[in-house]
Amino acid sequence: MRKAIMLAASITFISLLAANAQETRAPQRPKQATPEAPQIRRIDVVDVSELPQAAQKHVEQIAAQAGEANLQQLRTSIDATPEAKAALDAKGATSAQVVGTSMVTDGTLTLITKKNT
Repeated sequence: MRKAIMLAASITFISLLAANAQETRAPQRPKQATPEAPQIRRIDVVDVSELPQAAQKHVEQIAAQAGEANLQQLRTSIDATPEAKAALDAKGATSAQVVGTSMVTDGTLTLITKKNT
C-alpha cells in the first residue's frame, strides 16, 4: 500500500479542520466558499523510521523540497487542530517532529514524524 506524500494538500486539510474547530467556538459569520476537501476521519502518527527504506527516502525528499517555511506552516496548523495535537500527544510526539503527511481516500491523515528533528 503506497501512500503519496502531499504536504501542501495536508496543510490545507489541517487548516480547514482547525478553522472548523474555531468556527464552533466563535460567533457565526456568513460562510465564504471554501474548496471541498476530503473529510479527515482518522489521524495516525508514524515515525519515519517505521517506514520502508524507499518510503523514508521519499519523505526526506518531499520535506527538503517543501522547505522550512512550509513545514512551519504545517506545524502551526497542527498545533491549532486539537485532534491532530491529541494524536501526536498520544504517541509522545510534537508538531515540531512532523516532517510530512499522507492522506488517503478513506479519510486517514497520517502525520509522519522524525525523532531527531
